[in-house]
Amino acid sequence: MAGYKGHLAGAGVFFAVYFAGLLYVASVEALAARFSRMELIGYPLGLLGLCLMFGLWPDTDTDSKGQNLFYAIFFLIDVVLIATQRFEEAAYLGLFAILPALGPHRGWTHSWWAMLLVPAPLAGLPYLFWPERPLAGLPFYGAAVVGYFSHLFMDGLVAKWLKKSR
Repeated sequence: MAGYKGHLAGAGVFFAVYFAGLLYVASVEALAARFSRMELIGYPLGLLGLCLMFGLWPDTDTDSKGQNLFYAIFFLIDVVLIATQRFEEAAYLGLFAILPALGPHRGWTHSWWAMLLVPAPLAGLPYLFWPERPLAGLPFYGAAVVGYFSHLFMDGLVAKWLKKSR
């Protein structure tokens, strides 16, 4: 079982493999030529940030650095939503934010289905805002799932799941 530093290191290693795969796809498809220099720096940093954050996300069900980070982010977003009188969105964010506390440590936040479901808005929301680019969110979703997977891997849960399936 890793601490937050171990989870960040694990997410970094998993991200390096994920990003190498993205670079390969971009080179094959010549996608890199479409991006500005700023995008070529910002895009990977955003993906890395998501991967690291989701490497910490499963531990939001207990007092941890990940919980502190995410609740600070949720608080700031909630303040902005309330200040702009978007009360319904603020209420939904509050509801979402308390979900990890409803289960025990290593409960639903440490499951394979949560690894796929929790980051799902990263894949779906860009489609709502930019329907002409329906796949724009997939690299972000992939980075979040990779970070989440790295956490479960570092906690030894992937090995347990593989042993059970035999």
